Amino acid sequence: MIRIIQAIYDTKIWVLLVAILILPNVSFAQTRSLILLDKNTSQPIENVNYAYGDQQGISSEEGAIALDYTPGVPLVVSHIQFGKHRFTAEEVAWALEQGKFLLATHSHNLQPVTFLSIHPKTGEHEQLTFQVQDQLAHDAGHLLEQFSAISSIRKSGAYGFDPVLRGFKYDQINLVIDGTQCATAGCPNRMDPASSQVPLNMIVEAELMKGPHSLRYGNAFGGTINFKSAAPQFSDQLKFRGRVGSSFETNGEVSRNEALLGLSSKVADLSIFGSLATGKDYADGEGVEIPADFYRTNVGTRIGLKISETQQLSLMVSNNYAKDVDFPALPMDLRKDDTWLINLGHEANFYQSALSSWSTTAYATWVDHLMDNRDKELNPRMVNSNTAAKTNNLGGRTELRFDFDQDWLYAGADLRLENAEGTRQREMLMGPMAGQTINDNVWQDAQILKNGLFAEYHHQRAGYHLVVSGRLELNHAEAGDPDPDFASQYRKLSSDLLNPALSLGGTKTLTEQLAISLWMGTAQRSGGLAERYINYFPIGLDPYELIGNPELKAETNRQIDLIFDYKHGGTLLNLNLFSSFLSDFISSEIRDDLQPKMATAPGVRQFVNIDKARIVGFEMSWQQSLTNHFQHIAELAYSHGQNTTTDEALPEIPPMEFRYRLIGSFLQKRLRAELNLRHAFEQNRIAESYGETETPAFNLLDLKASYAVSKQFSLSAAVHNLFDEAYYEHLSRSVRSAESRPIYSPGRSFYLNLSYHFR
Repeated sequence: MIRIIQAIYDTKIWVLLVAILILPNVSFAQTRSLILLDKNTSQPIENVNYAYGDQQGISSEEGAIALDYTPGVPLVVSHIQFGKHRFTAEEVAWALEQGKFLLATHSHNLQPVTFLSIHPKTGEHEQLTFQVQDQLAHDAGHLLEQFSAISSIRKSGAYGFDPVLRGFKYDQINLVIDGTQCATAGCPNRMDPASSQVPLNMIVEAELMKGPHSLRYGNAFGGTINFKSAAPQFSDQLKFRGRVGSSFETNGEVSRNEALLGLSSKVADLSIFGSLATGKDYADGEGVEIPADFYRTNVGTRIGLKISETQQLSLMVSNNYAKDVDFPALPMDLRKDDTWLINLGHEANFYQSALSSWSTTAYATWVDHLMDNRDKELNPRMVNSNTAAKTNNLGGRTELRFDFDQDWLYAGADLRLENAEGTRQREMLMGPMAGQTINDNVWQDAQILKNGLFAEYHHQRAGYHLVVSGRLELNHAEAGDPDPDFASQYRKLSSDLLNPALSLGGTKTLTEQLAISLWMGTAQRSGGLAERYINYFPIGLDPYELIGNPELKAETNRQIDLIFDYKHGGTLLNLNLFSSFLSDFISSEIRDDLQPKMATAPGVRQFVNIDKARIVGFEMSWQQSLTNHFQHIAELAYSHGQNTTTDEALPEIPPMEFRYRLIGSFLQKRLRAELNLRHAFEQNRIAESYGETETPAFNLLDLKASYAVSKQFSLSAAVHNLFDEAYYEHLSRSVRSAESRPIYSPGRSFYLNLSYHFR
């Protein structure tokens, strides 16, 4: 009995000792909150997936994550957009003491606006974060001109600005929404370029990737422009949010209005958005009225569903509608343009293997376009004409990300099918054919199918970051309804081409202040729908009708980018030198043996390959904080294009341009004032064989101010072209008239914007 009592006593002692040892640890296994913040902006980072031991979750709207803390356990954070990062147990313990994690970019990431260091970039990137006034804009092409490397081809005074990047244009630029979706212009004259179809009130950022270096989002021949839409905003409780904005511009009576209403919960997020923009003729600096009527609406919805802590579904549907838009540089005006965009996506994160994330997207786009010469002043009026055209895009993309310690790999595949059909009707009013109607097969029911495989590998160590990118694309083109006259010009109307692309580059940190990057890339691009199948239609710089060429070779761009980046205190300096060597460059030449369909055309041009061409240039920027309240930014950009085969300048190359901004911030950053100076140099390097003319230099001065009345309400005002300068851009087309006067830009104009948001 004594032994039994002694055994029980000993057992109690051991239980007590074990309890004493365990209790302190139990006290540490309490739920602790940790806030994820962007070190550069101090803003919370929401929708970040995390794994901590056997715990998994997602950060809240306030950037908070809840951890049952256990010593020695690392933390893995992951986001579909930003990638994955692993924090050691020591880093977790330190962050819990502070109550927050400050996540910052690498000190020499070559971009003016950046995200987390776990969101690596390829090549030379620039990012533009949209403000409310940008989301009110009705044309994304015009907004892209905020990038110093981008200008726009203008055939209208207020609509359909077509971006040109370093002299690359049209299908040489890969323009996508969320890395995947795009729209093909229904209009042969590109009244409705892909940039005009972007639903700006759902876009939060535009990302510019210069050169053939980032190959994940498609054929990046001259560069990629990626518009990023707003991510779903899940919340722990049912929550409403919304915003409404309205602006008015005096010169042209331009009115822009947009609104968004959202509802979110733990597992679902719904956004409904819409916009309306209208404008009338404006006066240039000489008081001349420029036809610039337009009407545009956009409505749509985005739905996000969290099907688990690591998986999301998203659906976005958008409709863009434009009508009665003046295009004084073209033989017709836009009568209507009705576009639908649908995008379905799935995103997933993984923690137990090298596979980090998997994202898949499917999309469809339909464009219904109609233009006519109803409102054109023609004397005599010999013909009434209209063109009805339809294009559609179907496609998808899937991408995997793998993480290997400090290295990571993207790999995936994509598919894009483009189709175009359209007919021009010509009602003859005079001459021997008066009373007859002629139908012209404009697009010939042409289609192009692109199947691509891509991979991008990152190798990062202390002081350097190397990237290898590759892409292989099979391009199939055919005409489903060829015109007999067109078909008689060629031996074969279909083609199958294999287009490879490869890029190698990286960044080397030389000192705490200086980094240097070198990127070498080559990409091959087959001709687009217009370059292969347009059928006697005036779509170029001059009034010649153009005929496509299905026998075109793929053009090749071999490009080098050398980048210097210097950061010290409040000073940022960036210099990007580039040189692009082009072979089999797609251009056009006059065919004297072909007769145009319209009497107004002086002749016919045919798309052909040029043996050799080159584009070289640079972009330079200097940003400096002058005081706690003032900073200034200076930028200089230049591109030099040369047809080395004919020893003539390439057409439609923008001139050298200098920009200067002086920005002031007051009243605890509630009041912001800005002075913008822009000087465009004379462009005397022109392609006379394309009817190009020299453009004089000009200076512009804009003044802007914005004030946050409260957390919800803000207003801004501006004066554009303060000194009422009479000027026109080098890439502006000329008005179709006897004088052939270029489309001058607006003279002095006053702007007012009001916005209100709640959440």
